[in-house]
Amino acid sequence: MIPGEIQVAEGVIELNVGRKTVKIRVENTGDRPVQIGSHYHFYEVNPALSFDRELTKGFRLNIASGTAVRFEPGQGREVELVEYAGTKTIYGFRGEVMGKLVGAE
Repeated sequence: MIPGEIQVAEGVIELNVGRKTVKIRVENTGDRPVQIGSHYHFYEVNPALSFDRELTKGFRLNIASGTAVRFEPGQGREVELVEYAGTKTIYGFRGEVMGKLVGAE
């Protein structure tokens, strides 16, 4: 092994297999870029982003951990979201949920 070398197993890793997903169109109506990290509760992202927020409660971006999506001012695009797993208890972010999501199983 070479110092710093990364050795990975053969095959493909599939993310979030079997989890509920939703695709939505998002527009940045603000005058500044907005970047959203992989595990940020999408319902609570920057208010300058325009989309159906209620549809995104309990969801995050369906992208690899540690990555992000950036929206430039005036830019719009479709993104895929994936439902949070576990108890669906959410704290922090912009403080709009602060507990278990209503209707979470």
